[in-house]
Amino acid sequence: MTVQIYAHRGSSAAFAEHTRAAYVQALADGADGVECDLHLTADGGLVLLHDDTVDRTSNGTGHVAELTLAQLRELDFSSWKGVPIPPGSGTPAQQLLTLPELLEILGGAGRPVGLAIEFKYGAAFDPQLVDATLETLRGRGWSPEHSTAGKVLVSFMSFHPGAVKYLAGRVPAEHLCQLLQRTMAEGERLLDDGVAHLVGPGVGYLRANPGNAAKWIAAGRMLRVWTVDTAGDLEGALAAGATQVTTNRPREIREILGAAAC
Repeated sequence: MTVQIYAHRGSSAAFAEHTRAAYVQALADGADGVECDLHLTADGGLVLLHDDTVDRTSNGTGHVAELTLAQLRELDFSSWKGVPIPPGSGTPAQQLLTLPELLEILGGAGRPVGLAIEFKYGAAFDPQLVDATLETLRGRGWSPEHSTAGKVLVSFMSFHPGAVKYLAGRVPAEHLCQLLQRTMAEGERLLDDGVAHLVGPGVGYLRANPGNAAKWIAAGRMLRVWTVDTAGDLEGALAAGATQVTTNRPREIREILGAAAC
């Protein structure tokens, strides 16, 4: 069974998450795809950041939605990791990435690459972020039928069932992933009903609910497990039938897979 490796926020064990260095390294590590989180800036830019605020991953403070792209460009998003930026990965000022910039990096890989875009929401779902993302992708030649932008195959993920249902009206189910980290009745129903064909359980959910994974695989769903960073995590994901794993350590997981195949 061929298992695809997706780099979680890039090779984020090696370099600061979501930075240019992390994604350049992910491609060098042989990742089949990468995962990213998106936020809208105050002036409508789509930036790669996990948190609602910049406090944890930069030398600044404040909510992403209240800062312009220019203001975000002034912040240092890499030094907190304590790892020098390697040659060929840009300057400190170039580490913050927008979605178009990530697409350029992936397009330069010279091979097909997957891109898993995660939309994060609290209790309420607002379609503005999804709409802006799809509009940006269309500008890069993306269409929902094949969900590719050049050689980049795009899939969409969210923990929020409202986001997945909204996306289902715009993107085929084969490119949609319902993420799961605990018992989530509505999200599980979307997978039962085939609204999303990609099943995205965390390793903890997978261990606690092995019957669910087996049921969905039998129904033709594809299993994408996160965050698989150890040999034990990988063993559990493969035993459950995963065909995609998301990891902070793509090189190490690739090496473990290679050793197991020998």
